[in-house]
Amino acid sequence: MDDSQQGMPTNAQPVGELPRTVTGAATTATILIAFTLVHAVMVLVGNWRLYFLVHDYLAGAATAADLEAADNDAFATLGSFWPSMLVWIVGGIGVLVWLWRARINSELMSGAAAHRRARGWVVGAWTTPVANLWIPYQVVSDVWRASAPRRPVSVSLINAWWALFVVANFVVKPIQWRMSSTFNSEQDVLSNANVTTLLTALYVAAGLLLVLIVRRVTAWQTHRHTRSAA
Repeated sequence: MDDSQQGMPTNAQPVGELPRTVTGAATTATILIAFTLVHAVMVLVGNWRLYFLVHDYLAGAATAADLEAADNDAFATLGSFWPSMLVWIVGGIGVLVWLWRARINSELMSGAAAHRRARGWVVGAWTTPVANLWIPYQVVSDVWRASAPRRPVSVSLINAWWALFVVANFVVKPIQWRMSSTFNSEQDVLSNANVTTLLTALYVAAGLLLVLIVRRVTAWQTHRHTRSAA
């Protein structure tokens, strides 16, 4: 993939492509983001439920059967690896479908040279190790700038979203996964619940900001498309 679109005229447009509505994709992405956040909250509830159950067991207020039942209930299942991966993959696909369409529209609006990365990075940036620490940010921020009706436009919303996303996924999440793999004491269970609380707060904040980004870009592009059609 090329690292940039340098050398292309600012008004260059892909031949044969037309603007596409992103309203439906934005609605789907918003619903899937909300579903992902609900899953994160349910995992948090499950982890705190486990802690209180362990606490009661050690205090003699719960039985081993209670612990075994909790280890196989819906909360435990939702928090396990594969269900969590499935939720994130589905949510990610929803966002990528919207982002791909928004990228095409933004190229038609402002030219390919308004973007630092080739179109293939819209998908590849998220799955390329190391590069996924900053290239997705560049892709989204360029779509944001190219879609804005007035230039320059502040990217503070993008900055806040990406900072929360990176801290959650690349700092806090690895710690939480390690902590949840082995419980040797009540304190281990409590620490896992506390870290999960922080992780969930970061996810919810980042998710809400991402929804705002999706809605704002969609509104800009829809307004531009409506004006052009008129």
